[in-house]
Amino acid sequence: MSMNIKGDTFTTFDDLWETSNLTQAEKDEIQFKIALVGKLIEAREQKGISQKRLAEMSGLKQPAIARLESMQATPQIDTLFKILKPLGYTLAIVPDNQVNNPND
Repeated sequence: MSMNIKGDTFTTFDDLWETSNLTQAEKDEIQFKIALVGKLIEAREQKGISQKRLAEMSGLKQPAIARLESMQATPQIDTLFKILKPLGYTLAIVPDNQVNNPND
């Protein structure tokens, strides 16, 4: 869905996303990473914890938290556990239909 501003047509991110050469699996992975990082940031901010404090609580360094939150790095599972614990979260594997329809 291109955008027209003052007579100029601009390509939107949605245009690029839909016409990209990415496979559906690649798109799903990107969307998962965005949702995961967004949830981490949201949980940290809701608790009023700075990146520095989260680093101290998790045993990581603040630049590692910053790289993760800016999606410059993909965390390993053990790193996720270290970060999630002080935020009051854990990882879980749930059936796909429960993720898409949690009330069913």
